[in-house]
Order: sequence, then structure tokens, then C-alpha cells
Amino acid sequence: MNRLTSPTRSFHSYNPVRLAGAMLLVTLICLMSAPVATAGDILAGAAKVDITNRDVPLVNDPLYVKALVIKEGDTTAVLVTVDAVAIGEIGSITNEYLGNVRDQIEKDLQIKPKNIMVNASHCHGIVCKDVEQRTVQAIKAAAKNLVPVNIGVGTGHEDRVMENRRLFLKNGKEADVRHAYSLPPDEEVAGIGPIDPEIGILKLDKKNGETLAVVYNFACHPIQGVPNKGNTADMSGFASQVIEDNLSDGAIALFVQGCGGDINPAQYKDVDNPRDAETLGNLLGLSTLKALKKIKCTDAGSLKVMNETLAVPRSNNETRIAALEKEQEQLVKALQGTSLNLKTFLPLIVKYKLYEKYPSYYSHRYLLDEKLGRDDLKKLDEENRANMERYINNVYKMEQMTRNNANLRLLNKHQTRNQAAGKTLDVEVFGIKVGDFRMITFPAELTVNIGLNIKKKSPFENTFVAGYTNGYNYYAPTAEQLKNVGGAQEDSDCMLAPEWQAIFETKAQEMIKTLK
Repeated sequence: MNRLTSPTRSFHSYNPVRLAGAMLLVTLICLMSAPVATAGDILAGAAKVDITNRDVPLVNDPLYVKALVIKEGDTTAVLVTVDAVAIGEIGSITNEYLGNVRDQIEKDLQIKPKNIMVNASHCHGIVCKDVEQRTVQAIKAAAKNLVPVNIGVGTGHEDRVMENRRLFLKNGKEADVRHAYSLPPDEEVAGIGPIDPEIGILKLDKKNGETLAVVYNFACHPIQGVPNKGNTADMSGFASQVIEDNLSDGAIALFVQGCGGDINPAQYKDVDNPRDAETLGNLLGLSTLKALKKIKCTDAGSLKVMNETLAVPRSNNETRIAALEKEQEQLVKALQGTSLNLKTFLPLIVKYKLYEKYPSYYSHRYLLDEKLGRDDLKKLDEENRANMERYINNVYKMEQMTRNNANLRLLNKHQTRNQAAGKTLDVEVFGIKVGDFRMITFPAELTVNIGLNIKKKSPFENTFVAGYTNGYNYYAPTAEQLKNVGGAQEDSDCMLAPEWQAIFETKAQEMIKTLK
């Protein structure tokens, strides 16, 4: 007979006291391992949600909305970054988006609307239709998982991935590098504008040393695209992925677009190689990681948030439009007749550039004509060269006319709008301080000199500037750039009068000093 133990005898009988003790022990272990907030701690939580529009023909890489919620005492701030071209006005995010997101977060989380900043990377990716709801979802997820954090601030350097797109011409004017029109001839270009290679970094680590989130601020249009032409978060999306892949599990990298209004990706007009933002994004991501290694996080620091409405003057483009229209008339009148067309011009220009001395035939024929006192081929060459010169001059004039036409459309658009809207435009200026990290924002495409000016004048070392935040009011060039009467997109696609710059930069310094 097998002496098998009865199955019921292999288990201890139910003991409620013992079970309660075991549950208490598990609870104590969990509490001991969880971070415990103490008075004076800064708490933070981060989350990201996919917002890729997958109804487009091809998706190359995902787009995200990312949220960082920071809390100290009664103050809570929310930083949101969106892989989109703008917060309203252009692209697929509506003008109601910002207000609706803020209202919902105030209702559900009691966070003040003015404590929420939303920055668009300015990539030209296409977001999903319910991006508003997904933004709320990301903020709620971040707020749900607040933990005590240590704060680190620093800067990185990257100068290989971008170039200033403004060209200083020998005639005193400026042009910009766009796909919308051709560039002036190389011989007319005298110089270019500056870049800002600084990467401004805020690092938030959990108390156990794991990185919770990284905020990095950098100035460049992320509009390089990818070889397959698919939907993409562009170079900033690739940079963020590189950073996240090399930090603690679950760490989130939030790219905050800086003053990139006149900053293009490097070699933006290259026609010999596929346009590939991943290469540039990898460089930016690696440079940010290099800087992160040197940043030490501490429990020192405080959180402050400011939000002010600033009235800036609207532009009156009437004089500029008249000047540009007059220039167009002059260019038309300057066009010259020529017997050439594209079919006859191309083979001629090749011959005459390759064989300047004897273009029409072999050298011996020229030498024979010379010996016989004839100059038939030389006369033909003179006629052809004159025709080619007129043809080339016509091409340059027509290229200038296309640039003028593109910018005239922008000037007229804003002139109509400004004339109907009044003399000033209300804009939201947001300021935040987290430890030694300070940032001032503006709802337009700030050009790089604006950021360089503000950072140079700031009394604090780690001061950073972001455009494309809490709304979108097109380009915000400097007062000097606005003298360039419709010569570049930044100056033409602008709703602001030149005086706006001094007003904003003064307000920015006031706010920075308050964020001490």
C-alpha cells in the first residue's frame, strides 16, 4: 500500500494572525524601498504618449507628446513638448488646443493654466487628430507618479548639425536659404549670420540615482526630413531617442526648441545626398549625453513660475510692400531679349566654359582663319557670349522675382490681418526656474540673435530661451533684420513691428531677475 500523504495535509491550516503578520511585513518592505518625500523636496513625474498620425501614406518614426510635472509645496509647473510644427495657427494643432488642455488640467488636477508651458519642436511631422486628449493623458500620467528628485543643470555644445540660413549680400541686403526659392549667385554672398551651439540642460534624478527626465534646449529648425519622405519627428526626435536609450529605463528626454527661427539643419539645400535627419539627430543626442555625464544632481534648489502677457506692436507693411512691388516692376523692365532658349543655352554654356579660347571648333580652324585674315568664328563667339550673358542675367532676375513673389505674399497676408486687428498683439511670456535652470519663452519663431542677447545680459549663468511656446505668432526677427524689406522669410512672415524686440528683451531681463 502506498503511503501517500493526503493533499490536504501538505498545507498549513488557515491562520489569520499569521497572514496579517505576513501582509504587514510586505507593506513595511515596500514602504522602506519607496522614496519618501520630506518637507522642502521637489517632486517630479514624467510621461510620454504617442501622437503619430498613422493615416498618412508612410510613417518613418513616432511622434510624441511628453509631459514633465514638477511640484514644490503649493507650486506646480508643467512642461509639455510636442513633436509638431506649432502650437496652433499652422499645422494640424488647432488654436483652441492650448486653452482646452489647460482648462482640462485645471479641472482635473487643479494646476493653474498659467503654470503650464507647451513647446513645439517645430518638426513638420503630422500629429494625430486627438492630440489634445493625448496631451491631457500625458500630463495626468506624469502627475500621477510624482517622486522626490535631485536637480542638475548644465550645458553642452553642438555646432555640426546646423547653419544660419541668412546670407549677407554684397549689395547690403540679406536673403535666406529656403526650398521655396533659389539662392543668389555665390559671388553675391559676402557672409552669414551666427549660430548658437549651446545645449541648455535640466536633469532630474530620482533619489536612487536613476534619471527621471532630461530637458534640453537647442536652437535649430528640425526640418531635414528622412530619405523615404515618411512622417517623422525629425532630428530632435532622433536626438531624444538616443538620449533615452542611453539613460535609466523609463527616462524621458524633452526637447525644447530654442531661438531657431533663422537656423537651418546643416547642408539644407544638398542635392547630391538623401536628406537624413537621423544623422544630425544622433550627433545632437550624443553631444547632450556627453554633457549629461558632467552634471551632478543635488537636493538644493527651488521651483518658481512666472507668466505675463505682453503687448507688442504690430507691423505696418504698407511701405515695404510698395517698395518690393516697385522692385518687381524694375526687374521686369530689366529683362532683355535673347535668341537663346533652354535647349540652345545648355550646350553653348558647356562648350564655352570648357573651351574658352576655341569653343566653336578645333583650334586649327581658328588658326587658319587668322592666317587668312578671317574672323568668322570669333564673331560667332562674340554673338554667342553676348546672348548667353543676357540669358544668365535674365535667369538671375527671374530668380530674384520668385523670391520677391514668395515674400510679397507673406507681407500682404500679415498686412491684411494686422490692419484688421489693431496696433498691438498680446503675447504670453513664460518664465520658469528649477534649481539653477532658468528659461524664458515666447510664442513665435525667435531668431538666434534674440536668444544670444538675452543669455548674454542675464546675471545668471544657466539662462535659456525658447520660442514656439504657448502659441504661435509666426517669425520674430530682430529690429535690424526687419530693415531688410521683404528679402527673407523671417522678415516677411512677421506680424511684429521692429520695436517688439526691445520690449520683449527688457521684459525677459525683468523676469529673469525675479527668478532668482
